[in-house]
Amino acid sequence: MGKKLIITEKPSVAREFARALKQEMKSRDGYMESQDYIITWCVGHLVTMSYPDAYDESLKRWSMDTLPFIPKEYKYEVIDQVKKQFAIVKGLFHREDVEVIYNAGDSGREGEYIQRLVLQMAGYNGKARLKRIWIDSQTEEEILRGIREAKDSSAYDNLGNSAYLRAKEDYLMGINFSRVLTLKYGYGMKEFLHKDKMVISVGRVMTCVLGMVVKREREIREFTKTLFYRLVADIRVKDRAVEGEWRSVPGSAYDQSPLLYKENGFLKEESVLKLMEDLKKGRDFPLTGTLDSLEKKKETKNPPLLYNLAELQNDCSRFFKLSPDETLRIAQELYEKKLTTYPRTDARVLSSAVAKEITKNLFGLRGIPQIASAVEQILLEKKAGSLLRSRYVNDKQITDHYAIIPTGQGLGSMAGLSSQAGKVYELIVRRFLSIFYPAAVYQKITMVTALEGEKFFSALKIPVEEGYLAILKPPVEKKKESLPEERMDASFLEAIKTLKKGQQVEINGLEIKTGETTPPKRYNSGSIILAMENAGQLIEDEELRSQIKGSGIGTSATRAEILKKLVANQYLALNKKTQILTPTQVGEMIYEAVGHSIRPLLNPELTASWEKGLTLVAEGEITPDEYMKKLNDFVGRRTLSVKQLRQDDLLGRYAYVAQFYSSNEKRESKTAKKSDAGKKKTAAKQEKD
Repeated sequence: MGKKLIITEKPSVAREFARALKQEMKSRDGYMESQDYIITWCVGHLVTMSYPDAYDESLKRWSMDTLPFIPKEYKYEVIDQVKKQFAIVKGLFHREDVEVIYNAGDSGREGEYIQRLVLQMAGYNGKARLKRIWIDSQTEEEILRGIREAKDSSAYDNLGNSAYLRAKEDYLMGINFSRVLTLKYGYGMKEFLHKDKMVISVGRVMTCVLGMVVKREREIREFTKTLFYRLVADIRVKDRAVEGEWRSVPGSAYDQSPLLYKENGFLKEESVLKLMEDLKKGRDFPLTGTLDSLEKKKETKNPPLLYNLAELQNDCSRFFKLSPDETLRIAQELYEKKLTTYPRTDARVLSSAVAKEITKNLFGLRGIPQIASAVEQILLEKKAGSLLRSRYVNDKQITDHYAIIPTGQGLGSMAGLSSQAGKVYELIVRRFLSIFYPAAVYQKITMVTALEGEKFFSALKIPVEEGYLAILKPPVEKKKESLPEERMDASFLEAIKTLKKGQQVEINGLEIKTGETTPPKRYNSGSIILAMENAGQLIEDEELRSQIKGSGIGTSATRAEILKKLVANQYLALNKKTQILTPTQVGEMIYEAVGHSIRPLLNPELTASWEKGLTLVAEGEITPDEYMKKLNDFVGRRTLSVKQLRQDDLLGRYAYVAQFYSSNEKRESKTAKKSDAGKKKTAAKQEKD
């Protein structure tokens, strides 16, 4: 009887497979072997695409004459540092006693690509049957299920085609656009940056993300602050203050007035002072108003959907100031320790198959002291039984993997987790448990108080039932000052409920509050990941985010790496303390160059459409040849158009960017000197005292 060869993504995964198989394994050089199985591994990528000089030595030199470079057949080569392991894997592929080869690579597009390249370069002989193991966690049951239910490799051919196309797309755009832009505009940019050498690195997703950050920064710079003045009333209900905001509505003396800033404020202070005097009519407080309308209704808020990688990266940036690549590293560690399921997922729901077995996950979590009682209560009330009929289970919303959830296993390895990894794990566990809790319930009350023909609007949202918030409390988010209505007790709620339309109420004071318009927020490392997931839109409403899933820039597996590369290239600056992203001078100059020459690269919707095209290939909706034809046409046409542009077209824009950064550096230097002088003065005074 022949042997079964399993090739995993890395040695640590190979060891988990060996444990699950429970066979006596002998360690060899680069693999393990038992009576029935051989288990070997990659160490990341073993094979890569060859640089242009592998096609022709003359292509090593960057020249306009050799662009566009679009090969008819692509060349690949073994990476120097891993040649030994590749040779071991190749030798195993060709062993006469191997009858089945299991691809147990990372369960995603990139994992498929890594393994198929190895088979391709090793010269797979076609004798052994090829099978694909696809798993969602590294627990023993899941590994054994993956082996037992492994499909023929051909079932993943479309995914493999998509993976090859993604690599060719990044290669073609990177080689052609980086070379043509560097040759055309690098020299002029180099002069302004005072550099000996300037390479303009361009990528399908990377350049789009750079554009998003630069555009946001320029919106902030160009923003003009507007002051406005609001009038608020202190309305008394059972000796409690309820704030009412004046608004101009039909019937108001100021309806459609040019004196207004929107409907709730004035552009000048004298206008709001006049309104105040008109309302007081020389009387002292309290004034008597009338309850013009009153609406009471209950509002429910359901537990959020489960974590996908983008949501987890966003929350870890908000709560723990972790960068997306650090969050991914921790999520991968939790997965490899069997604590959680596969992290590189876009789905925020579970499959029906997993939902049927979810009690196993819950049982395991009873071993975590801080949430044990909550788990026991969920099990006692048999809440898992209703999960299948909930919004958290939807097979149609899952492509490769379901949401990130705890497995309920691997708890023995928790002691070895870092403090940050422990916090991320708890975040995942609490989000998971929250879906078994009821909705949070609020009493929402809208009051309109009339005074001298003008209207004051009050909105109260009073917590009635805590629901899922009992388990899902933000871990370290800065506590905002509670709103008055959030501190209201039951007696006040009862008093509110007794109010009736037409009832007179006491107005104990009128106050002018100054406001100002604010610029858009800068992206941070978490919000940019969400914006990438949603094709350049920072959508905060989770229901809407779930509806447009699949139209993002990049993938869950690549977004953190793209951001890391932009920072490493010094195109973006990342404040490690706040995780705020800002462009650098180099980044803005590249933005100018791309915007002038290959503007579609800055368009999030267009970039997302390329990603959608790869998904359609993976789903078998379009053929690889169709996709490749469009790709070759786009790259060739755009490269030729850049060659025809004038070299000095951008010198004026470069000068503008350089001048801005020079002025900014001087301002920052001046501010820093003042700060240092202040610190020295304070230190001297303290020393004297």
